[in-house]
Amino acid sequence: MRSLFAKVLGWFALAILITVVATVLTSVLSYSANARIRAPFSLLLGLEGTEARQAWEQGGRDALAAALARFQDVTGARGVIFTDANGTDLVTGEPRTALIDSARNHPRLPIAGHGGLIFARFARDGHYCFFLIISPMRLIFSNLQPAHLLVVFIVVLLCYAFTYHLTAPLRGLRSALEKFGHGDLDARAEDSRGDELGDLARAFNRMATRIQTLLSAERRLLLDVSHELRSPLARLSVAIELARSGESATTPLDRIQKEADRLNELIRHMLEVTRLENDPSQRRIERVKLDELVTGLVDDCSIEAQARGCALTLESYQPITVDGDGELLRRAIENVVRNAIRYAPPESKVEVALENGGGQVRVRVRDYGPGVPEAALAHLFDPFYRVEPDRNRGSGGVGLGLSIARRAVELHKGTLKASNAAPGLLVEIELPV
Repeated sequence: MRSLFAKVLGWFALAILITVVATVLTSVLSYSANARIRAPFSLLLGLEGTEARQAWEQGGRDALAAALARFQDVTGARGVIFTDANGTDLVTGEPRTALIDSARNHPRLPIAGHGGLIFARFARDGHYCFFLIISPMRLIFSNLQPAHLLVVFIVVLLCYAFTYHLTAPLRGLRSALEKFGHGDLDARAEDSRGDELGDLARAFNRMATRIQTLLSAERRLLLDVSHELRSPLARLSVAIELARSGESATTPLDRIQKEADRLNELIRHMLEVTRLENDPSQRRIERVKLDELVTGLVDDCSIEAQARGCALTLESYQPITVDGDGELLRRAIENVVRNAIRYAPPESKVEVALENGGGQVRVRVRDYGPGVPEAALAHLFDPFYRVEPDRNRGSGGVGLGLSIARRAVELHKGTLKASNAAPGLLVEIELPV
């Protein structure tokens, strides 16, 4: 019986059957005349003992024999014996001293003998003793009524309903697991229950959603990588053919060098993304003075801003220290700042601000460029995503800078969000203090 449903139902049914049998046996074995609440079997023994005494005292041996025979016939007992205080059988005259001694030594338990169980009941004055000899099976079945079986049947039906209710979520979860294992990534388990099985289903659904997201991101990454590699490799092939033709020596080699640099930059960014995603344990947690880090980045990136004809300014900052990986935080903020510089119009400025409040540190970077369409804001931090529909590199990026920044911030339990500032784009990094 390997099915959980069958096991639970079987144990319930067995427990109910044992309970019924134990109830019957308890009512039978509780035959002590001194009990405060006497069971039906005990009352029956007392009644028959009283009737046997009356038959003996009023009608003698023949009347007693008839009463005992009638009682034996009604109960299906193997034997009925009525003795005096000395143990003499009042019907046959045989000595029953051993039975008297055993009954006195075990007043609360039946005696095994004569092919069954022997129940003894002494008269209140001690002058007589009544013995009933009956087989154990006859004893059980004579006290097991059809109503008992009806109760067992009804309770087993209730147990069946409860077992079905208990195991139904497991069957649904197994079905969802089989579908998910065969490639149906949209398969989910029913999670409407509020008990532990509902918690299990919700945990599976969260795991399935995470796996589906990771697999979808992996597929999208493979498609993006193939697209990104195709263009520079094609231009490399053309440049190599031009170099072989010998018509020009400098231009093809410059093109080869340029495309090789782009491939190197792409591979470097991809390795960095992989490291951030798959090896967070390698992060070095330390006390990072965020104000000094941001000030140094503004100074370093000012040269690039000037080369593009714009200005990079630090609007406000205050001394702030956080726990984290200083190199990852520097890389995240630097990518956001360089992205703002890349899209800032000439003779405009890029504003950087560092704020502390409400248990959160905020790094705000704003440019005064064209901004991005509202529909693109949700995808701005996806790998290889660029707003340009033709996916060109006129801006000089490979579409991984903001994705690296987001992953670095999320590893620090922070958030990275973008919004249109009209004009320009505002990017906010929030980190817990």
